[in-house]
Amino acid sequence: MILKITGIGLLISVACQVLSKSGREEQATLLSIAGIIIVMLLIVSELDNLFTTLTRVFGF
Repeated sequence: MILKITGIGLLISVACQVLSKSGREEQATLLSIAGIIIVMLLIVSELDNLFTTLTRVFGF
């Protein structure tokens, strides 16, 4: 999970740098926001799996 987040962060940061150097700051900003949303969705899905497992184990 940490490696997925790191990989997404690296790809997004390189793409943002390329877009910023070519004068497309608006697209770079939108790309960074999209990267944050993707990472948040990954985290939310993993938290859902965690809570599902906890309810099965402890029988809530």
